[in-house]
Amino acid sequence: MIDMLMMGVAGAGIVTGYLSVRRFVRQRLRYVDAVRRPSAPFVAGVVAALAAAPIAWILPVIGGGSALLFGAAVGAGVVSGRRDMKRLPPG
Repeated sequence: MIDMLMMGVAGAGIVTGYLSVRRFVRQRLRYVDAVRRPSAPFVAGVVAALAAAPIAWILPVIGGGSALLFGAAVGAGVVSGRRDMKRLPPG
């Protein structure tokens, strides 16, 4: 039962990170040139994983793998939001 709770909390954090970063990149960073660099998803993912690492260390429910998956989800959100900027009309 506890394992399912841990997976649910980690999954919710990962999905929330992906969706919020995707929306933020699409709406707020539309005119920022740095988000179009090829290294932007990697930088965002590493920073997010490093930010989640202390939380994963403090809370026994969330492990180090969850912090890494959160960083990967944030990087994927940057890629997806950048792709959406190309497809969607401005405004």
